[in-house]
Formats: sequence, structure tokens, C-alpha cells
Amino acid sequence: MKSVTLRKIVLIGASTGGPGQIQKIIKSLPILQDASVVIAQHMVEGFLESFASRLQESTKNRVSVIQNNQNLESSMIYVAEGISSLKMQTRVFETLKSPHNMYNPDINSLFNSFAGLAKETDMLCVILTGIGDDGIEACINLRNSGANCITESQESAIVDGMPNRAREFVPDIGVYEMDEIVKKISEFCDV
Repeated sequence: MKSVTLRKIVLIGASTGGPGQIQKIIKSLPILQDASVVIAQHMVEGFLESFASRLQESTKNRVSVIQNNQNLESSMIYVAEGISSLKMQTRVFETLKSPHNMYNPDINSLFNSFAGLAKETDMLCVILTGIGDDGIEACINLRNSGANCITESQESAIVDGMPNRAREFVPDIGVYEMDEIVKKISEFCDV
């Protein structure tokens, strides 16, 4: 199989109500060529493996829970756990577990680690349903670095905490119903 350059990255952050929304997105994706999807879905430790397995059942793309020292490659769907971040120079993931961390995984840590790639890679940052504001600070940083950012409308979000904060604080964020978000991500990833 010939190696394909990673030109597009989709970052998805979600909390309460997110697993079903994410499954809709993953199910609709084309076969990924020069794109990868990185998911940060708040979930109790130990359940992310079964979540990744469920996603794998709904797609022909490869799904993997991020492992420490795993390379960021094209044509992959990654599910984050703990405090996952991407080392910019090597494009290798680092994953740490922290008993003091409020969220599993930490969306801000993961998304912030991708900010340096936003100038050289087409990036779509997506904030979905959830309580709180995890991911909003990083989404602002990504937007300021050139990434395109979208979130759910109030009517579409199962829990409107994170989308509401994204609409309030992220400059020029696109606001869409869930069906439109599914379509936008699929089109973004399509060759």
C-alpha cells in the first residue's frame, strides 16, 4: 500500500450525548485517503476501548484508541484517552493518565497540541454536545491559527453547554444542525 500524505485533520470534542452523534459522523465518512479524524469523547476510563470497537463496526476506516508513542498517520480514526497530546516535531502522540484531571480525555490538551499544524494542514475543529467548556480555549487557539471551527446549534445539541460556549467565545465559528455537521465532515474528508 502506497503511503499517503496527511493533508486534512478533523478534531472532534464531545461530552454528554456525544457517542451517538460521533457514531453518525463515523458511519457517514468516505474511505479516508489523506485525512484523519481525532476524537475526544468524555467517557469513564475503561469504556473508550469498547466505544472504539463500536465505531470500528460502523466504518471501513481503521479505528484506534491512541497509544503512547503512536504515530499520527493518514487514513485513521483515533480515539483519545487521558491527557493525550501530539508532539509537533515528531508527530507522535503522548498519552498520560492523571488522577487530578477533570476530564477523560482532556479536549483542551489534545486540541491545543494540534495548533502548530493548523498553518500547514487543513483542519476542521468540531465541538459537539456536552456539559461545561472543555475544548473551548483550544478551539479559540486553533481558530486563531487558521483552523476552521464548527459547532452544533442550540436546537441540535443534546446538551448545549459546550456548543453554547463555543458559539459565545470562538471567533467566526460555524453553527449547524447535526445532519449538516455530518455532511460537512464527510465532504471535508472526501478526496
